[in-house]
Amino acid sequence: MRNPRWGCYGTTPELPSSKLVVICASAQFDALTRLHGSATLFSSRVPEIRCVQLQEPQVIDQSQNWTNRRMAEEKLPTRSQDFSEWYNQLVLKAQLADYAPVRGCMIVRPYGWALWENIQQALDRRFKATGHQNVAFPLLIPRSFIDKEQHHVEGFSPELAVVTVGGGEELAEPLVIRPTSETIIGHMWSKWIQSYRDLPVLMNQWNSVVRWELRTKLFLRTLEFYWQEGHTAHATREEAEAETRQMLDIYTDFAVNDAAIPVIPGKKSDAEKFAGADVTYSIEAMMGDGKALQSGTSHFLGQNFAQAFEVRYLDQKGELQHCWTTSWGLSTRVIGAIIMVHGDDQGLVLPPKLAPYQVVIVPIYKADEEKSLVLDTARKLKAELAKANIRVTLDEREGSSPGWKFNDWEMRGVPLRIELGPKDVAKQAAVLARRDRPGREGKISASLADLPVTVERLLAEIQQALHDKALAFRKANTHDAKMYDELKTAVETGFAFSYWCGSAECEAKIKEETRATMRCIPLEQSGGPGVCVYCGKPAAERAIFARAY
Repeated sequence: MRNPRWGCYGTTPELPSSKLVVICASAQFDALTRLHGSATLFSSRVPEIRCVQLQEPQVIDQSQNWTNRRMAEEKLPTRSQDFSEWYNQLVLKAQLADYAPVRGCMIVRPYGWALWENIQQALDRRFKATGHQNVAFPLLIPRSFIDKEQHHVEGFSPELAVVTVGGGEELAEPLVIRPTSETIIGHMWSKWIQSYRDLPVLMNQWNSVVRWELRTKLFLRTLEFYWQEGHTAHATREEAEAETRQMLDIYTDFAVNDAAIPVIPGKKSDAEKFAGADVTYSIEAMMGDGKALQSGTSHFLGQNFAQAFEVRYLDQKGELQHCWTTSWGLSTRVIGAIIMVHGDDQGLVLPPKLAPYQVVIVPIYKADEEKSLVLDTARKLKAELAKANIRVTLDEREGSSPGWKFNDWEMRGVPLRIELGPKDVAKQAAVLARRDRPGREGKISASLADLPVTVERLLAEIQQALHDKALAFRKANTHDAKMYDELKTAVETGFAFSYWCGSAECEAKIKEETRATMRCIPLEQSGGPGVCVYCGKPAAERAIFARAY
């Protein structure tokens, strides 16, 4: 008989009743093998399930993507039950990314890449508005370049992937797969920059880099990841420092206004700064489990790389001077932040400014005549919304109920759902459901006549509501810890905002004893001086301590 859950047939007279034969096409056989590591599955209800691979489809309804539907029907663990597993399953289930055959690497799927493209566009606009130009540097870097800057090589050596053979022959010099591009860019700048007239140089590139991570997690920490890395060269220290802070401000503006994530901009300690930087700034965000995530960094490199690569210019007095340089980057890690800050037990909750689809239209009908009426109206509505520059999709999938589609799009985090049935068409209205407000509370009926205006207003409200909710959560879970015991309690569930004397020893002891790191010294300080939360010595500033991804 047919098993409706699996979309297959089982229990045949030729086999014992404990065995279920799954008749599947080759593509489905491959999917089963990929999901479970072999063609034998185990179930508490059916002791043994065997797959028989056929060259052509047999007694299988091919109208559904079997693997995707099965994943969609499986319920996520709740965030309170297992936040880490909720995240892992959601990334796969929402088809944002998947694990690559190479350990530690990820494959970003179309839905995830569309989200990254929207992030790219939001940042690229800001970069170009401040005079930066996009470039492309090679993936392979001579090993000797990495060795030129002492702190850089010390920081990156454990993470390097090195090519030693090319074209079947051992290379004269090993080539490093790009972990970041300061060294090769410094080499080229030494050729391109000759005079003060050549400055400033303002560059950015979109690429992927490789860092040999041992513990990986999709989007948050992978062996290869996608990002943008900006690099600039300046005539004076003041210009370079201003550039470093300007890019930190751009990241903050993007996070708050586009990703709806209320970040804390601040300065890193010497222990946490970028290898080769004089000063590193970062934006830190609180995730839904209270942990911190570094979501973007901006580095003042001083003259370290300029001296290592002889990046010099003739000033207006005709004297040779070393340039002052910066670098700054934001990666696909921010997708992980969006998931963990806004997501709920039903799945993703995407901010409208970045969501691949801001609106999904789900048609509701039973009879063929209703189908024609509803779909015609839905297609016209989709065209009107697209004309208003709203990213919209119409779900015309056959074989799935409206309720199943509602759940599927909720899991994918689309900010606004439009439900359209024959009665709605007759009334020239539609039901609009907000993703950030599940259930009846988030539903309204709206006229089709001015629906684009209504949709734009609701999307703006959702964007602000997501930010406000995240900010309220961060405030509720950030504790003004004056005593060390208070800090230890605070970092169990959130942030501790405490005075720190600046001692590397105190910082290391706190990390060792609590597993919390000094995330940043916020740029905004209040309250004047105090005493260090660990040693009790005078402290001029307060810092954020938290456990982090």
